[in-house]
Amino acid sequence: MPSITNVVYSSMIQAFAAGMRDSGYQIMLSETGFTPTEEEELVAAHLSRRPDAMLLTGIHHSARTRRMLLGASIPVVEVWDITDSPIDLCVGFSHIETGRAVADFAYEAGHRRAGVVSAGDERARRRIDAFSERFTQRSGVAVGQALFPAQASLECGRNGLSRLIDEQGLRDGLVFCSSDLLAHGVLIEAQARGLSVPGEIAVIGFGDQDFGAWTTPAITTVRVDRAAFGHAAAQALLHRFEGRTDGASVIDLGFEIVRRGSA
Repeated sequence: MPSITNVVYSSMIQAFAAGMRDSGYQIMLSETGFTPTEEEELVAAHLSRRPDAMLLTGIHHSARTRRMLLGASIPVVEVWDITDSPIDLCVGFSHIETGRAVADFAYEAGHRRAGVVSAGDERARRRIDAFSERFTQRSGVAVGQALFPAQASLECGRNGLSRLIDEQGLRDGLVFCSSDLLAHGVLIEAQARGLSVPGEIAVIGFGDQDFGAWTTPAITTVRVDRAAFGHAAAQALLHRFEGRTDGASVIDLGFEIVRRGSA
């Protein structure tokens, strides 16, 4: 998994581990960060331990990683993303469709200007890119961008809104963030500048983290059922162990836009 501190991933892995443990399996866990090279090295290390199966976060891997996994002849489940051509199994949702849906939501809510704040996760960038393309198509206005190579933080959220306002002239409109943590930072910066939310700056996050419903205003977000991803991934692997071939190899659990006070 990319990060053990990010609740988006850790809650999914907790559900996965519980499902596997109930059937007598234990997990070995490694933190890969967000680079294919780190993942490749750790996949090789895990395969040297002769695991019964492998779970990976995401669908984009190095060519060597794919070759190693295909050559291992063990069940592989990719989570947190969707593809028509998984290594074996995948459980997730479409990041591109998520971004497009948020853009449609924003435009139909009356917003005609927008900016994005994103961390350096490749999947987050696909959501942000899809949002920007669709919003520009509908509004005819380019979307401002504040992109950070680091993981999401309140600091990046605050700095992201500052960039959009001070460097790119976003005086009013909607800001779509690649995580609720960034959205919280944007909310804090807007309030520090005396901007009304959602009157002058509307904010949408991603992940439906627990704190998002309790900020002032509460954060509008995209909800994905993290525990359901973990349970589904565990069940898919257990079915492989049983030799069952009746299940789907691609499981799309979708997403939901949760409208609250910030947008």
